[in-house]
Amino acid sequence: QVQLVESGGGLVQAGGSLSVSCAVSVRGISIAAMGWFRQAPGKAREFVAASTWSGSRISYADSVKGRFTLSRDNAKNMMSLQMNSLKPEDTAVYYCAAANEYRWYMESQSSFDTWGQGTQVTVSS
Repeated sequence: QVQLVESGGGLVQAGGSLSVSCAVSVRGISIAAMGWFRQAPGKAREFVAASTWSGSRISYADSVKGRFTLSRDNAKNMMSLQMNSLKPEDTAVYYCAAANEYRWYMESQSSFDTWGQGTQVTVSS
């Protein structure tokens, strides 16, 4: 069983920085990969970033490359997303996700088995 709890969203001005975190509670199974997705109002949920649990492979959406950084603290079962140079179009609910087994296409929502409740990030212009 895996439970995910996001925290750290909020309101920030364009050009600013914000960090969101995901606390991972695991019992009885292992985690192969973790990811961040986001959903803006009126839009479909989209991929932001993902990493294997070992960190051997990390992937970012083109829209956030160079601005966002995914990090993991496996000892504390935490994953974070540091977001810099934020833009109004980054406004969305950010979701943490976990995969029980490794699937090559980490950019797909279908590659993940468990989802958090989401945390709101709002970037004002």
